[in-house]
Amino acid sequence: MRWWSIVRKEFLQLKRDRITFAMMIVLPIMQMALFGFAINTDPKHLPTAVIAADHSEFTRSFLMAMRNSDYFDIVSTLPDEESGRRALAQGKVLFVLNIPVGFTRELAKGARPSLLVEADATDPMAVGTALGALPSITQSVLQKDLTGPLSPLAVGPTAFDVQLHRLYNPESITQYNVVPGLMGVILTMTMVMMTGLAITRERERGTMENLLATPVLPLEVMTGKIVPYVAIGLVQVSIILAAARFVFNVPFEGGL
Repeated sequence: MRWWSIVRKEFLQLKRDRITFAMMIVLPIMQMALFGFAINTDPKHLPTAVIAADHSEFTRSFLMAMRNSDYFDIVSTLPDEESGRRALAQGKVLFVLNIPVGFTRELAKGARPSLLVEADATDPMAVGTALGALPSITQSVLQKDLTGPLSPLAVGPTAFDVQLHRLYNPESITQYNVVPGLMGVILTMTMVMMTGLAITRERERGTMENLLATPVLPLEVMTGKIVPYVAIGLVQVSIILAAARFVFNVPFEGGL
């Protein structure tokens, strides 16, 4: 009975503390929404641009196969390579397919021409799966179009290549993605968790009431508790940036 009294007391306290009870219900819902909808390790319909200097049945089949794969969403047709690089640099597209002049003629001659796919590799998880689908797309096009007089091209080596060019992080160096991302993780711990713990510590020790009883405004108490952690956060940012530049050799735009 004594144990049950403690259990009842805890339930009664939870009932009175409606904020804590609401957090217990709302936080799991928010986490399910975040992990269920926002975090996607297999993204589809990634924006893709095309530079088409050759128009034929083969190129149309390849573009259609890219659309049907659900990984590529062809959003624009660009006039030249400079426009493609600019669209990648501005983040308008993640891929640019370059179909060279005379591609169909070289394919019919058996010269094994190449298509070029340039990818924004700053987000390797987003582009990696899509690039992995290109060999199967190529194979489906070969099986569909290399028939009749062109059927000998389907035997032996692939009739055409798809060259991949990863931009901005071509070597897929993990530090280039992980080290800058750690800044957000570390600052979250410092600016949110540590500040929250500082306020909680005052409540647990019973000194929060003493602070509020002093001739200062509640806003001044809160900001006074937060500012030191902001300064610590600035120090942490400086340490992370220096380590990224001099230890991990992460490339920088502009001065350190």
